[in-house]
Amino acid sequence: MKRQDFYEGKAFDAYTYFGAHPQNAGVIFRTYAPQAQSICVIGEWNHWQEEPMSQDAQSGIWELYCRDAEVNQMYKYVIYGANGRVEHCDPYGFGMELRPNYASIIRDIDALSFTDASWMNQRSRNFDQPMNIYEMHLGSWKTNDQDENGWFCYDAIANDLIAYCIENHFTHVEFMPLSEYPFDGSWGYQTTGHFSPTSRYGSAKQLQTLVNALHNAGIGAIIDFVPAHFATDPYGLKLYDGSQLYEYPTSDVGESEWGTCNFIYSRYEVRSFLQSAANYWLDMYHFDGIRMDAVSRLIYWMGDENRGVNPKAIEFLQQMNAGLHALHPSAMLIAEDSTAYPNVTKPVNEGGLEFDYKWDLGWMNDTLDYMMKTSDERKELSSKLTFSMYYFYKERYLLPLSHDEVVHGKRTIVDKIYGSYEEKFAQLRSLYLYMMMHPGKKLNFMGNEIAMFREWDETKALDWFLLKYPMHDTFHDFFKALGTIYQSTPQLYEWDDDPRSFEWITINEKETNVYGFKRSAGTLKPVAAFFNFSNQTQTLHTEDKWVLTLHTDWERFNGSTKEPEEKKSTDHFILPPFSSIYVVME
Repeated sequence: MKRQDFYEGKAFDAYTYFGAHPQNAGVIFRTYAPQAQSICVIGEWNHWQEEPMSQDAQSGIWELYCRDAEVNQMYKYVIYGANGRVEHCDPYGFGMELRPNYASIIRDIDALSFTDASWMNQRSRNFDQPMNIYEMHLGSWKTNDQDENGWFCYDAIANDLIAYCIENHFTHVEFMPLSEYPFDGSWGYQTTGHFSPTSRYGSAKQLQTLVNALHNAGIGAIIDFVPAHFATDPYGLKLYDGSQLYEYPTSDVGESEWGTCNFIYSRYEVRSFLQSAANYWLDMYHFDGIRMDAVSRLIYWMGDENRGVNPKAIEFLQQMNAGLHALHPSAMLIAEDSTAYPNVTKPVNEGGLEFDYKWDLGWMNDTLDYMMKTSDERKELSSKLTFSMYYFYKERYLLPLSHDEVVHGKRTIVDKIYGSYEEKFAQLRSLYLYMMMHPGKKLNFMGNEIAMFREWDETKALDWFLLKYPMHDTFHDFFKALGTIYQSTPQLYEWDDDPRSFEWITINEKETNVYGFKRSAGTLKPVAAFFNFSNQTQTLHTEDKWVLTLHTDWERFNGSTKEPEEKKSTDHFILPPFSSIYVVME
């Protein structure tokens, strides 16, 4: 790292300099704390006795070489500042002990040799490739009876996760935040160790092993990153050197609604910290993408459009994203952004923020709202299903049915849908066909694929027992069948960004709640889907002839329609209540 780059907010490799690094049979410690009066290192090798660090002139950089310190030993910084003596974890630490303890751990992050060169050399941002993402909370996907907390280690879960992704045709796994955090109920979105893989599931090396295994199985890995705010625990970043080094000095914009501290983007050393953290996960762990949480909180002051745009945060996002793309041209940057701020996925040189994808939260909200309504109510709500295509080509979108939609009293996806138990499942199959056919990449939170009725709880494993029940088991089969179609049908992904790829065939004929559209790519024959979102059987006549390939009401999916023994082309289809079909042009 060049010091001048760090001070100017241009560093993307600050973790190679700050933190604890094995060196010459010992360990060198460095931290940035310009307002500290003095700093000491305490750790296992010195029996937690204070060893003073020295500051290089007035640089704000404090340093100490400890000959007796070793990899895997714990340490803390003792910082004397305006707020007295405070013990801190290392902001650039590569490991931390399990909560409620907070000592940093010396790690050799260069210890693992990746064997994923083939994957890394051929990966892309998937603009013209299928991308079906499985969003997961690693600690509650499955539970480990051999661990008191029920957790599997990163590497121990690899084989099961790989097999499951292959079975369900998921192309990528998106992990909810894995950087260290103190409160289990924050799910990792209130961070204390921005460079430390959470010790809940093991060490840095074990996480590297998991990503390496996913890549060698042909599965991508995306990690959640939180650049908006950080946890207020006194051993973390808050008042790190006795001053507001990382946070805003005023509570009006310094504290979020979640009781966390907002990062201050006008301070260049903070920019270097955050963009180095983002680069760290791409560089040292070979993650294929970063999903940035709460981007609206950076775009607008406190996420409130009425407060106006935060120009320094916009400048930071543009610099970070352009820099990450320069360092990792094939890595994806994904924005969770609920605003209508323009050009989120446009390059910086075109005035954009240079994300590769933006979560289409408008599509998600409109679609789920539509599915909550009765058949009669839906007759007046056609725009809920059609509006997304009016704005779709303004950005590059990803369609999310994420963890946020299945917690805190919102009910799960299947439970949101209006109707009886059987009607919910019939409509759920139509909803997912609609999602897979709609332009945009796909994301589902774990449990969606087995139609969980219980809201997600980070302390419990998924309700895998549901697969013993026919409705859930057959829906899971249907979900896998959709995944097969999506991955093997270029018409559904190659031209996602091209308006020629999508054409409405029928849009809500008022009394029928019937919709249909086709998808195209180049010279390939179009494919199409027709949806009956009413509680009445509908007869459909089309101008073209189509070959029926999938029916959501087939008996093998717990419907009532017999699957034809021979596939024939026709322009006439029967759609039972709440059913839909996927067809290929003759």
